[in-house]
Amino acid sequence: MELTTVELTSEQHALRESVADLLRRRPPVRDPVAEPEAERELWRLLGEIGVAGLAIPERYGGAGAGAVEVHVVAEELGRALAPSPMLGSAVLAAQAILSSGDTEACERLLPGIGSGAVVAALAWTGRDGGWDPSQAACYAASRSGGGWTLTGVAHYVLDGDIADVLIVAATMPGGAVGLFEVRPDQAGVDRQAAAPVDQTRRLAVVKLAAAADRLLGPPDDSEAGGRAGSSPLASTAGTRALAQAKDLACLAVSAEQVGAAARALELTVAYTKTRQQFGRPIASFPAVQHRLAEMHALVESARALSYRAAEAAAAEAADASLLAAAAKAYCSDVFAKVAAEMIQLHGAIGVTWEHDAHRYFKRAHGTAQLFGPPTAHLARIASAVIDSEP
Repeated sequence: MELTTVELTSEQHALRESVADLLRRRPPVRDPVAEPEAERELWRLLGEIGVAGLAIPERYGGAGAGAVEVHVVAEELGRALAPSPMLGSAVLAAQAILSSGDTEACERLLPGIGSGAVVAALAWTGRDGGWDPSQAACYAASRSGGGWTLTGVAHYVLDGDIADVLIVAATMPGGAVGLFEVRPDQAGVDRQAAAPVDQTRRLAVVKLAAAADRLLGPPDDSEAGGRAGSSPLASTAGTRALAQAKDLACLAVSAEQVGAAARALELTVAYTKTRQQFGRPIASFPAVQHRLAEMHALVESARALSYRAAEAAAAEAADASLLAAAAKAYCSDVFAKVAAEMIQLHGAIGVTWEHDAHRYFKRAHGTAQLFGPPTAHLARIASAVIDSEP
């Protein structure tokens, strides 16, 4: 695999500047649960410049852009640690709906998601945070009059406490996984905001108790899904949709990690130039310079891999899925190392509540676990390599 220098088009540069300028002009939102109005206003403004609909096809009211454009935006959001429904709604949930093959649901749900007016959340994994497309935390049971009900508890649901629509992954009779649309305001749905280590990331626990729903999938599969004991095609489509949505979400997270790591490096370099010891800036000490140089090399290599994976996804390359896994694993590791160095090189101020260093450190460890820890992605890559050997 060859890593190439990142070269953006003029349109992609303009998109980056628009997002960066908007984030510079807005006061930072440090805790979306405590500052819901500020978070909503930021998302409204991002929606006005087309961010929410980037990954949604034009036929469903979106911009029809690709993974590279999503990467550009996610990188800037990561730099600012800006909380928004971009990852959970505009990427993860929207891609799950799109990949389900349910044209009616796409026509009904995606325009609102793409404008930013509707926030969608994908409820999928259990407390263990496995994010396995073939497994789900909830279970579907057929109703005597047709249709389905869902029961179970989903954890780490991005924007789940504020979502206007829930897309729930559930294990169906027979063991396969399907995707369901659930109204969050009905009886049998309980949503509670979680208290994550990273306060800039909104997570929730979604509990379902025989909640009514609608099976997502192609028309013939949806009809089959209404009958007890059938729906193997819909279930297979659900697993495939989750896998595709997870790959794109991993790319977006790796972009966030690259942006946040780059900003952590910038802040650290600036601090070492002003922090005096023995009558001189600590940036003049070779030991500090070596550590900063290593941080720079890590950030640039992570950026190259992350963009390479985004380009592969945009081109629908055969190795796009494995590159997404590689980007998620490597960028998680790089961000964790850079954030730890940021704390160390800032000294005592780096562990104070007032300084942003602890926020980058928490974001690093939080994003490392989203959609599976680095070890899970590395194991998947290793398995693919072993299987490909003669």
